[in-house]
Amino acid sequence: MTDKRRLLGVTLGLATLAMSTGASMTFYEESLPSTMNPLFASSMVDNRVHELVFDRLYFHDPVTNELTSRLVDSYELADGGKAVKLNLAKGIKWHDGQPMTAEDVCFTINVMLDPGTPSPIAEKQRAVFSGCEVESKDVAVVKFTKIFHNPQMRLGFAVLPKHVFQSTAITPENPFANQPTGTGALKGSKGRRGVTFQKFKNGHHDAKVDGMTLQEGSDPLLQVRTLVNNGVQGIVAVPPGSRADVSASDELTLKGYDLRSWWFVAVNQDKPYLKDKRARQGLNLVLDRTQLREKAIGVGPEERNSPCEFISGPFVQTSPYYNRSVETRPRSDLDKAKQLLADSGMSTVGERWHYNGEPVSLRIGIKAPLDNEAPDLLSQIGNQLGEAGFDRQEFKISTDEWNREVLTGKATDYDLIVGKWSFGLVEDVNPLFHTRTDGRGAYNIFGYSNAQVDSLLAQYDASKTQTQARDAYHSLHKKLDDELPYMFLWKLDTKSAWRTEVRSNTISPYYYWTAFDSWKYGG
Repeated sequence: MTDKRRLLGVTLGLATLAMSTGASMTFYEESLPSTMNPLFASSMVDNRVHELVFDRLYFHDPVTNELTSRLVDSYELADGGKAVKLNLAKGIKWHDGQPMTAEDVCFTINVMLDPGTPSPIAEKQRAVFSGCEVESKDVAVVKFTKIFHNPQMRLGFAVLPKHVFQSTAITPENPFANQPTGTGALKGSKGRRGVTFQKFKNGHHDAKVDGMTLQEGSDPLLQVRTLVNNGVQGIVAVPPGSRADVSASDELTLKGYDLRSWWFVAVNQDKPYLKDKRARQGLNLVLDRTQLREKAIGVGPEERNSPCEFISGPFVQTSPYYNRSVETRPRSDLDKAKQLLADSGMSTVGERWHYNGEPVSLRIGIKAPLDNEAPDLLSQIGNQLGEAGFDRQEFKISTDEWNREVLTGKATDYDLIVGKWSFGLVEDVNPLFHTRTDGRGAYNIFGYSNAQVDSLLAQYDASKTQTQARDAYHSLHKKLDDELPYMFLWKLDTKSAWRTEVRSNTISPYYYWTAFDSWKYGG
């Protein structure tokens, strides 16, 4: 028996077991979550899982796009706009039966403010919140570091249960990471082979599905085949190459999923041969994005309604922060690239690029799960760089290494890293480009530092109106196109696939499961 057939048999057996308890579903994710604690989310899998188990204070309704809350009945500004008073909804319980109160809201903020909580998410929030006071059992006063033009949008964090923890200093190793307690529609438990969820009826949740099982996806073809055979009921992310097979089945439905995400190639400017921005500009002109898109995703040069849209900066084109005056670069320009590379201090010996007499060998990595979405993208980028005269080595970076080394700025052995960012309520790119200091720049992969960029990021942070925020980010977009700490690639549309027996399955942008209460399966 081949490995794929053996895996298919195991998958079908697990799915049958999951379905035997009633209206339960099994679905494929691109990987297992790294943690069930929302403070340490480092991937979209993490964020999606947390949306089932926890409630965020505020979220966007996936149908009306209105900012709303299940936990807050009403709110009012206080302290001249530097605080908000939250009147919490009554009757909400944690999964262990304890009531949720204002103590939990303030505890969550105090956890994020505690330097003993080593969370990049918490570090980011320390620039937003200054504290929280419990006015009564059902009233919490959240204090900000300054006046924000969109204070409710800053309250999109998941609430944690105070009674479960011993202190406000929480580490990733806490058992909560595998056995969390939330107020969400489902209770969740992470095992070595998957995640199981069970319905928890609450004052604000009453799911129609009894439970679910999350399994890690492997070969995309195997995932689709298992879905067609009803071995699983859904695939969260279907690669473009497998979408035709899904569309051909009357038993399956493709559904759009807006991740608000964009793909990039991060450039390690600390390498001496990449420190000069002209070297990065030269590499950017070596890349032929049209060819990359065609060979890795299967999108032809003249294809209309492409699922893959080129970008020139750190936002998707539908974002108000995207600066349309900055042009994309669909095609390479090798002549100009060679001139820029030479101006940066490189020289050619034979047909290979050298720096200070040594050949330039580029170590290129890609986050491994992205290989399912864009097969061979790593090799195609390597081929283009090789044809332009660079030696190169190619590596697939595991999710664990990505979380442990890349996100923490420790992956300094690499010259280039291919990845993808996604954004939720607030399109805040400050953690990506700000100098790593005082908790800022938490996701600055290669420690990029530029005073003008930091100043523009500070202007965005200080914005009191949407216009001011937009102007700051438009200028940032233009500056980053010149500096190129990242070579920006594209936005790739995401599609999910679900069996037709799964009904009313509204998918929320970014968070996916926000409207899970309405989902139905069987019966």
